[in-house]
Amino acid sequence: MSAAPQPRSLFGEILDWMLAPLLLIWPISVALTWLVAQGISARPYDRELGEMARNLGLQVATESARGTQNKARYALSAEAAALLRADESDTVYYQVLGLRGEYLSGDQALPVPQADASIQPWDLQFRDDEISGESVRVAYLWVAPEGQTGANRTMLVQVAETLGKRSRLTNEIIKGVILPQFVILPLAVLLVWLALARGIAPLNELQRRIRRRESSDLSPIDEGRVPDEVAPLVRAINDLLARLDQSISSQKHFLADAAHQLKTPLAGLRTQAEFAQREIDEGRSSPSELKRSLQQIALSSQRAAHMVNQLLAMARAEDKEHAARRSMVNLSGLAIETVRDFVPRAMEKRIDLGYEGAEIAASQLRVLGHPLLIRELIRNLVDNALLYTPNGGTVTVRVVEDPFGQVVVLQVEDSGPGIPESEREKVFQPFYRALGTEVDGSGLGLAIVREIAQQHGTEVTLDDTRERRPSPGHETPGARFTIRFQAQSQQALSPPAQE
Repeated sequence: MSAAPQPRSLFGEILDWMLAPLLLIWPISVALTWLVAQGISARPYDRELGEMARNLGLQVATESARGTQNKARYALSAEAAALLRADESDTVYYQVLGLRGEYLSGDQALPVPQADASIQPWDLQFRDDEISGESVRVAYLWVAPEGQTGANRTMLVQVAETLGKRSRLTNEIIKGVILPQFVILPLAVLLVWLALARGIAPLNELQRRIRRRESSDLSPIDEGRVPDEVAPLVRAINDLLARLDQSISSQKHFLADAAHQLKTPLAGLRTQAEFAQREIDEGRSSPSELKRSLQQIALSSQRAAHMVNQLLAMARAEDKEHAARRSMVNLSGLAIETVRDFVPRAMEKRIDLGYEGAEIAASQLRVLGHPLLIRELIRNLVDNALLYTPNGGTVTVRVVEDPFGQVVVLQVEDSGPGIPESEREKVFQPFYRALGTEVDGSGLGLAIVREIAQQHGTEVTLDDTRERRPSPGHETPGARFTIRFQAQSQQALSPPAQE
């Protein structure tokens, strides 16, 4: 059994989505700052290092133009060498190579770059290298002495410097940028927290307003006091409250009508019982009067039982979970069985009750529905027709199948007084009875029919039959109830035959 999902905090969710990118971007910002700081710190020192290499190259070119072969003339003087190495933070190296690549002066440990034909004389270049395992920055250029021509008539001049000053300047830049962020970042988190708390405050106020409500208060929530982002949610809640209020009102009205309807047969039952008891106590009771009282008691109890059964049927029809348990139903079979059940009652009133349509075996279509509810629907339609059809009339139950349209049509028509067009919508309301009829009923039958039909995705239509009664010259409209069910063919439901 899986655990129930834990409720999530909207405040914490927004805070996480705001702070997580911030904490992810901050290390990236530090790395980019370090790269930018390296470029900023290297630029002035490269410029100084390049000037040193260029000046040394001018000295080498001047000395080479004199034409002497003494290597000592390329060496720096003691004062120049002391000035070149005067930096206390870093060590400076230099090197001079001759026209044939031979060593002339400087530090022999300085690595020699590879000659490139694309490099022009006096073109200053920079590279990163190592001397004795220590990183250095090298500025070098190829010097062409005056009067020397040819591809290999150049001399190499290099000046290298360790990276101490550069590293310190880079660290100073990073500190100047990063250290304020250690103050700004907590402050930003605090401001985000306060901003979210202020933004969520209307939701908390809405929550308190709803919690302060009484359980019976279903009035709509004021949408003018909520943020625009929450207005659709509040609008949906108001719609739910309105539907809930309507449902509760309908249930209260239904219960009040049911209590009123049950009160009449129960009161009659009690009255007849008290009357019979009083007659017996006074010694005035005769067998005929006692029989009459017992008949009235039986009739009242029958009315009360019928009312209770109708109320239970209405509750089953309104139970959506119960109605959702569906299977394939043969509508013709249910109609024929219902007609058979009502034959004795029809014979008592000399009503011609019959069935027309597809037989059970020949039925080709099936309706997806709840068998008990559909049977209750047919029973209420037939019961209603028998109640309002006078003695000697006719009631016909008809099932018509349309395989091409995938529709099964159920019709129940009678030769009774009919229903005026102005009352055809009202007769489907609970406990409504048409005026001018002396029929004894609960007033729930057609309401149950409509509820079951709606549960099966269809509607009940009511019109006149315009049938002519056997007595000449007398015409009555009658009533015809029609329900169209969507269906599926029996062949489509059958499994394929095995070869």
